[in-house]
Amino acid sequence: MRSSSFLKAGLLGLAVFVLAGPPVVGQEILKVAKGVTSRSIKVAMNRAVVMESEVAFSELSVANPAIADIATLSDKTIYILGKSPGRTTLTLLGPNGKLITNVDVQVAPDIAEFKERLQEILPNENIEVRTANDGIVLSGQVSGKQKLSRALELGERYAPGRVTNLMSVGGTQQVMLKVRFAEMQRSVTKSLTASLGLNSTGGAVTLEGGNGVLANGTNYTAFTDGNTATLGASTTQRIGAYGIGFSAGGVQMGLLLEALESKGMVRTLAEPNLVAISGQQAKFLAGGEYPIPVANANGTGVTIQYKPFGVELNFTPVVVDGNLINLKISAAVSSIDSTITVAQNGGISVNAFKRRETSTTVEMRDGQSFAIAGLLQDDFNDLSAQVPWLGNIPILGALFRSSSFTRRQSELVIIVTPHLVTPIKGESLTLPTDRIRIPSESELFLLGKVAGKKGKGKAVSDVATQNYKGSYGYVME
Repeated sequence: MRSSSFLKAGLLGLAVFVLAGPPVVGQEILKVAKGVTSRSIKVAMNRAVVMESEVAFSELSVANPAIADIATLSDKTIYILGKSPGRTTLTLLGPNGKLITNVDVQVAPDIAEFKERLQEILPNENIEVRTANDGIVLSGQVSGKQKLSRALELGERYAPGRVTNLMSVGGTQQVMLKVRFAEMQRSVTKSLTASLGLNSTGGAVTLEGGNGVLANGTNYTAFTDGNTATLGASTTQRIGAYGIGFSAGGVQMGLLLEALESKGMVRTLAEPNLVAISGQQAKFLAGGEYPIPVANANGTGVTIQYKPFGVELNFTPVVVDGNLINLKISAAVSSIDSTITVAQNGGISVNAFKRRETSTTVEMRDGQSFAIAGLLQDDFNDLSAQVPWLGNIPILGALFRSSSFTRRQSELVIIVTPHLVTPIKGESLTLPTDRIRIPSESELFLLGKVAGKKGKGKAVSDVATQNYKGSYGYVME
């Protein structure tokens, strides 16, 4: 813009002044001294500043109008409007074309409003906001990962794709997970069996018959000699069996009654504990690996594969906010089931597995507990076998009938409890073996003690000063 078009520039400046509004009252007016060849000013995007020169200028130009827009308010005053983030140069020339100064104009995102919104949404967080070229830099320390995500999401509203995260998450970021498996199994079995046998070989008539274990038709009175409680080829000892037999001439008769009631209970308890840093996966296995032969695809041989069993725990903790913890958990307790065997070619046999497992994602605070899995199972089956028609006879029909029933109940609960933990001095930790001493030869051979006399030990200051309530520590029986 030359001096001849000064009037046009003035009209343009007036138009911009009207559209953008006058300078805010109290706003600082930047001064440009005569003879200064370079000066740097910062303008927020979509905001304006007024710059005043000590000498009158006749021409001014901006290198990149897309970054900043300029207008003249007088021959010494310039109105600069930030349009988009970036850096450009404003040049001022005098009436004789002599350079007055070059001004480095830097347009940055408007972070004033962003700071206000950040303070409203996260009032207690120590977050610093700076501009870098055309982006926003966030630094400082926040109390949780969730608040860090909120700050970044808000920053993207003001500088999409240009937010640099230098924030760190403070507080405790290591989580100890305590998992408790508790399972109770109860079983009751009752059976009542009557066996009747008859055998006659006298004369020309042969009669033989029976039911139950006496149906083999041989030597019906042999169980009365005290050797076995069954007859025939079977030599298995019968529990709860009472028999009577007699013979008259060539006729043998035997009666065997079996009444059995059995009860059983199984208690399973496992408490694995595992520590992991927030966001990282941790694995735990206390058990072993069982070899399982698997035939090759081409059938030329057998490959051994190992299947883990025991107490397994995989979890990934994420400290979301303060003491709020998100847990992705996979836990299992498995054991070898010797009651089920699978035989393969070549005489190889393998056992089945009993396995209780769960996989879920939960969220809770430090010290809180969740029963993440539970199972109540009640199985009942009964069986009644009888000789047709004869078993339906009142009273006497019991001699031709066998009845039994079995009931199994199982109850399983899995409880998880996370704790935020911090490391301490190694001397403050104790092991279950610290209170057990190897016996001396005299204690082992003369006194028969498998453990030596416990020493007094030394109290660790970090532990001794703590006020413990309730049960704590390790117990060895």
